[in-house]
Amino acid sequence: MSVVTPALAAPGARSARAWLELTKPRIVSLVLFTGLPALLLAAQGFPGPRVFWGALAGIALAAASAASFNHYFDRDLDGLMLRTRTRPLPAGVLPPSAAAGLGFVLAGLSWMVLLLTTNLLAAVLALANIFYYSVVYTVWLKRRTPQNIVIGGGAGASAPLIAWAAVSGRVDLPAILLFAIIFLWTPPHFWALSLYRRDDYLRAGLPMLPVTHGEPETRRQILLYSLVLVPVTLAVAPLAGLGPLYWVPAALLGALFIAGAEHLRRSPDTAKAVRLFRYSILYLFVLFLMMTVDVVVRTLAGGR
Repeated sequence: MSVVTPALAAPGARSARAWLELTKPRIVSLVLFTGLPALLLAAQGFPGPRVFWGALAGIALAAASAASFNHYFDRDLDGLMLRTRTRPLPAGVLPPSAAAGLGFVLAGLSWMVLLLTTNLLAAVLALANIFYYSVVYTVWLKRRTPQNIVIGGGAGASAPLIAWAAVSGRVDLPAILLFAIIFLWTPPHFWALSLYRRDDYLRAGLPMLPVTHGEPETRRQILLYSLVLVPVTLAVAPLAGLGPLYWVPAALLGALFIAGAEHLRRSPDTAKAVRLFRYSILYLFVLFLMMTVDVVVRTLAGGR
């Protein structure tokens, strides 16, 4: 009986991990989480299993498809930046055709799943999101304007729109507000990252705000977007029928976000930028978690 040594097994294991890495599973998880409360709010409770699981699967496949195309189109830039040079394509673990092929397969699966389990509008929104993130943001905006993250933020904010459409067959105001929360959250989130990764973006020739307008202006913009973001997170409560289980934590989390942004503006420091970036991830996660909890508790209490 032959024995496979760890050294011989490693390349295959690395290749398997690389295929998974092309889909950016951590980002897909967060995208899925932002779609969950939209499903529940649109259904005013729990949608049927077919729509619920079909919508989540379709959203996940669409996000994974966009991520794969992002790997393909950004492979030259990824090889220049310390943060991304170990990704599968610049590291040579997989050929570029693998990322492109996977992107098309996942896009096709997303279309079919959403069309068969939900409706045409949800499927069209998912495909539009893939195109927007892969082509409009990655190929065009990212390389040409310091407003790349602002305009491109719509790509990462589409899960609530897809989820809402999957249940109702339309896009209503609460879905647009959920979209707006993620849209407004994206610039301060990524600009906090770009403050301590500025040299990476400079090396790759990307026009990120700290490179084109300087760090003081970037810190100012982070605060301004935070000041707009927090009221929107609170406005969604009465308009979507969310109660204190959501809006009380949202107010507290928002106050901390603004305080962190103001502290960073007044006292520029790399460690503060890192903390704000990490907090921004926790902020969005807890915000949408409490939306979900609020809907579930009220649904169970109402016997729906």
